[in-house]
Amino acid sequence: MPRPTSPHLEIYRWQIGSSLSILHRLTGAALALGLFALCYWLVALAGGERPYIAALKLLESPVGVLALVGWTFAFLYHLFNGVRHLFWDVGRGFERTQRHASGWFVLLGSMVATVCVWGWIWLGHRP
Repeated sequence: MPRPTSPHLEIYRWQIGSSLSILHRLTGAALALGLFALCYWLVALAGGERPYIAALKLLESPVGVLALVGWTFAFLYHLFNGVRHLFWDVGRGFERTQRHASGWFVLLGSMVATVCVWGWIWLGHRP
């Protein structure tokens, strides 16, 4: 039986570092897709009242709001993880405990920050 040419998921056990790396790549892809929504909104804004109202209806729909919340999380996760990497660039936070703690801080911090941003948005738009 030939040996596998590269390591595969059956060999490794779950680790916070690899999970955060995968999540960083997924959120990067989500941010890239979010650029299409931003461009759509800007074109609708430039197109006048009717296209802008149509864009708002789409973005305010349940699917639109879910996408916006997801993009907010993706942005904040990328921001916090980028700061984490900046600390690594100057030689800080490489110890195992520090890596794990900063990883959990990035993940939980981006979740909490997303909830805070959207709480502020919803509360700020009440009449």
